[in-house]
Amino acid sequence: MLNQAPGNPRPTDLTVVLPASIRRVIASVADTPPGSREPDAPGMPVRITGLVRRFANPMAAPVEVLAGIDLDVPASELVALLGPSGCGKSTLLRLVAGLDAPDGGSVVVDGRPLRRREHREDVAFVFQEAHLLPWRTLLKNVLLPLELRGVAPGERRDRALDMLERVGLSDARERYPAQLSGGMQLRGSLARSLVTQPRLLLLDEPFAALDEITRQRLDGLIHELWLDRRFTALFVTHSLREAAFLAQRAVMLSRRPAHVVANRAIELPVERTEALRTTAAYNQVVERLYQDLLIAETGDERSTEGSGEAGP
Repeated sequence: MLNQAPGNPRPTDLTVVLPASIRRVIASVADTPPGSREPDAPGMPVRITGLVRRFANPMAAPVEVLAGIDLDVPASELVALLGPSGCGKSTLLRLVAGLDAPDGGSVVVDGRPLRRREHREDVAFVFQEAHLLPWRTLLKNVLLPLELRGVAPGERRDRALDMLERVGLSDARERYPAQLSGGMQLRGSLARSLVTQPRLLLLDEPFAALDEITRQRLDGLIHELWLDRRFTALFVTHSLREAAFLAQRAVMLSRRPAHVVANRAIELPVERTEALRTTAAYNQVVERLYQDLLIAETGDERSTEGSGEAGP
C-alpha cells in the first residue's frame, strides 16, 4: 500500500495529477523490458533532418513553428538550445522525445528513427516542473521508473538511494513533495530521470524559476553528472550564462518559423567549476552568444560585426 502524506489524497491512477505527455511516458515504460542494455553505455548520437512542425489555427493559416531544422548531435555531447521566447525550442525537444510528431523531416536517435509515443528506456526527459507524485515519498518517486520496469526491489532501492545521494537529497528521502522546496523537488525530478541511466537526457528549462544561486548549484550538479555518465544531452535555456557554463555547443534558433542561425562550439575546458564564471574566456563566450541572439531576434547579421563567425 502506498504511503500518503497528510492532506494529499491518494488517487486511484495517475490521470488526475500528471499531464498527458508524462502519463504516456510512464505507461510506456511499463512495457519496456529491463536489462536490455549495458548500464555504462555512452551517450548516443541524434540526427535531426529537415524537421518541420506546424500547429493548426482555426482562425487563419497554420502556424509554422519549425522550418526545416537540421542538427547533428554527436554521442556524449551536451548541447544548449537557445533562441527568442516562443521560437520553438521546447517543441523541438518534444519532437526529439517522441512526445509530438513532425509535419516533415525526421529524428534519428542512435541510428533508429524515433516515432511518436515510442518510448525508449535510454531516453529521459526533465520537464520545467518537477511533477513528483504527491502521495509518494521522494524515495518512492525516484524508484518509480525502475518499479515499472520490473527491477528487483533491492536493486531499485539501492539505485534510487545512490542517485538521491548524488543530488544531495539523502536526508530528504522519506519526505513528501509538499515538504520539499522548489529546488529540492527539481533535484528529485532530476534523480528520477537519471536513475534509469539514460543515454540521452532532454531538459526543458528545469531551473528557470529558481534563484540565481540555486540555479548555478544545479548547473554544477548537471555538469558533474554529465562528466560521470557521459550521456548525450539537449538542454533548453534562455540563459546565455547557463549555456556557456554547461554546454559543449550552443545552437541558436531564429524567431518563428525557426531555423538554425548559429551552431557554435563552446571553447572552454571540459571540466568546469564555479571559478570559470569569473574568467575572461567565459565572458567572451557569453558575449558571442549574445551576438548570436541578436541575429536570431533581428535577422541582421551586421549586428555581430567584430564578434566572430556565427556558423558551425
